[in-house]
Amino acid sequence: MVSLFLAALAIQPARAADAAFTQFIASLWSEAEAAGVSRATFDQQTRGLEPDYKLPDLILPGRPATGAPSQAEFVQVPADYIKEAAIANLAGEGQRLLQKYRAQLNEIEKSSGVPATVMLAIWGRETDYGRYTLPYDLVRVLATQAYVGRRKDTYRNEFILALKILGEGVVTRKDMRSSWAGATGLTQFLPSEYYKHGVDFDHDGRIDIWHSVPDALASAAQQLVNKGWQSGLRWAYEVQAPAKVDCTSGVPEVTKPIGQWLREGFVPVRGQKLSAAEQAQSASLLQPEGIYGPSFLTTTNYFVIKEYNFSDLYVLYVGHLSDRMTSPQPFATPWSASKQLRTKDVEAMQRGLTRVGLYKDKIDGKAGMQTRAALGAYQKSAGLKVDCWPSEEVLRSIQAVR
Repeated sequence: MVSLFLAALAIQPARAADAAFTQFIASLWSEAEAAGVSRATFDQQTRGLEPDYKLPDLILPGRPATGAPSQAEFVQVPADYIKEAAIANLAGEGQRLLQKYRAQLNEIEKSSGVPATVMLAIWGRETDYGRYTLPYDLVRVLATQAYVGRRKDTYRNEFILALKILGEGVVTRKDMRSSWAGATGLTQFLPSEYYKHGVDFDHDGRIDIWHSVPDALASAAQQLVNKGWQSGLRWAYEVQAPAKVDCTSGVPEVTKPIGQWLREGFVPVRGQKLSAAEQAQSASLLQPEGIYGPSFLTTTNYFVIKEYNFSDLYVLYVGHLSDRMTSPQPFATPWSASKQLRTKDVEAMQRGLTRVGLYKDKIDGKAGMQTRAALGAYQKSAGLKVDCWPSEEVLRSIQAVR
């Protein structure tokens, strides 16, 4: 049935296309009813609903694919994404909020094992501690993405769950603002995440991640717990890498006890001494700028935060902001003045690395761990300097291989 709607969208004028959208939304009633949405709620929230064809990541017949927007996490160099002035500002506000919500945060931390500073850092990164107003109407976003988005089935379910939330009276449609991708609330949850991880911490009978700071923070902590957070474990350790470090080992699959990394020449920064328990912990190497800039030994909790947002820079931002609430020190090693390739160039690099059998992950234009490691493997095979950093020079070399 959806294909018929899309055909209508391709050949009919805008009014007919919106009529097809209305028909599509109406076709979701049986699924909404099965999920517990009342007829009154369904009719009220879908009456006059129109698609937003200006959203990114849509597939519109007769038009070029829009693709996802260039998220800062994936197109900025670390120094631009993790700006010192912004971190310092957010850390200062986080310290104030740490005192304001001290009792609640202590209780959440005691029950979840998630440090108060980590919860606050997620809140700070996601919505600037609630000072940033999300720009979109959640229902409209989810309806549009369910209709012509790249992940229709996913958003179909999220749309229905958003209606369910509204029917429960926890939040009004006016306050249910979201990102273009459908994340909502102070700590940015999809509706399905709200139901999986939401916590009524203030015990008022409802889970309100839009207005109740304790509910939002407890829910963020619960999401981390549900994804494997380990109490008492740091997110990462900044280290000084040895001069001859093999940057191709910087992938999640290569894990060693931290003590082993230290025996191989990695040194904790600022003379930090690690206990025997810490040295026994398993860790992976992360070098966000290849051999340039800071290096980190990342624990299981690093990858748990990454489940919140699949970006190394996001995790570094949250982890570092969390640390800065208790310590004023920036990273010991400064970021280098490296340039970042454009998304389309990184995609070309990934296709080239796939062609020569060195890369098996997604072609997504994001120079993450797997891309950097594959790039380093190519540099080794081609006799180039091995720095695991995507540059125009290496891209040209890869493209010349046939």
